[in-house]
Amino acid sequence: MKNVFFLTIIILSAFLSCRSDDDSVQRIDQVINLYIDSLGQDMLNSKVPGSYTNSRMNDVYGLTDNAPVSFTIKKDADTISYIEYLAGAKRIGIDSSGTSKTYESKVALFLTKKVNDSNRVTNDTITIQYLSTPELFQVSKLWYNGVLQFTKVEGQPNTVKIVK
Repeated sequence: MKNVFFLTIIILSAFLSCRSDDDSVQRIDQVINLYIDSLGQDMLNSKVPGSYTNSRMNDVYGLTDNAPVSFTIKKDADTISYIEYLAGAKRIGIDSSGTSKTYESKVALFLTKKVNDSNRVTNDTITIQYLSTPELFQVSKLWYNGVLQFTKVEGQPNTVKIVK
């Protein structure tokens, strides 16, 4: 009887290990590339006079009033600066229908610019909506200061260009 039990366990283990896990892998598409331009000027290049000298982000839905969000300033192939935001802000559920869920993050973006001899800080708000299904988690929409600036196009990068 013991041999039948152990043989059954071995066969069951072999069967389960041969299953394909491809169906259970969720594809993640949440990287956002945010460009800020003013009259053709790269506003995120701190070396260009009149551009922002400092940028920081804070999670509006964070547990505390000061909840910094990580991001990186990068340059594309044309040496234009952009903010690469991966993740970090708290997501809250705003809608659910069957296996599809919609989440939202809200981030305060503080941009500092030197004007004459003083610093001027611009406070902007980025609202990001995410769509989540068992197969996919992706950015679906982005609002900048309450204005819809991005709607996901399947297969395209999440590139947002803001003109100030």
